Amino acid sequence: MARNSRQISLDAPRGRTGMLSRPSQPSQDRFGRFSEAFARGMGTSGFLIGMTIFVVVWLAWNSAMPRELQFDPREYNFTLLTLILSLQASYAAPLILLAQNRQDDRDRVQIEQDRQRAERNLADTEYLAREVVALRMALTEVSDEVVTRDVLRQELKALLEQLDARAVNAGAGEAEAR
Repeated sequence: MARNSRQISLDAPRGRTGMLSRPSQPSQDRFGRFSEAFARGMGTSGFLIGMTIFVVVWLAWNSAMPRELQFDPREYNFTLLTLILSLQASYAAPLILLAQNRQDDRDRVQIEQDRQRAERNLADTEYLAREVVALRMALTEVSDEVVTRDVLRQELKALLEQLDARAVNAGAGEAEAR
């Protein structure tokens, strides 16, 4: 039986074709990254300074130059400049909202991860607290057998006194033997 020249992959869904097919995820992500970069750029002082310089030059040119060189005359209330700024605003607002929605989604994921981390930390802390309580209870049950620091010091002092007494006795015994 002749095999089809095209390989069929059973581990991935078939791609849809036609007008009703959705764009793939990478292109949506690419547009989302573009909108974030655009919003980030519009939020800079450089953009504001650049737009201010553009508008001032536009207004100066169309106010001070001879009528033949003006492309957006003052008499018409700078209609072309108004249209350009309106167009820029009509594109900027949705792109900024899209970037903000993407940031909200990232924040939501981060909050969920933080909540899960806090739950794990709480569970770990409760476990450690139970272990400490269990150790304390075990120590109180066998406190007669447990050597504390003070008891150990007293025992060591007593041993040192015994050793000193033996050394004194041994020194006295050697002196008598001579």
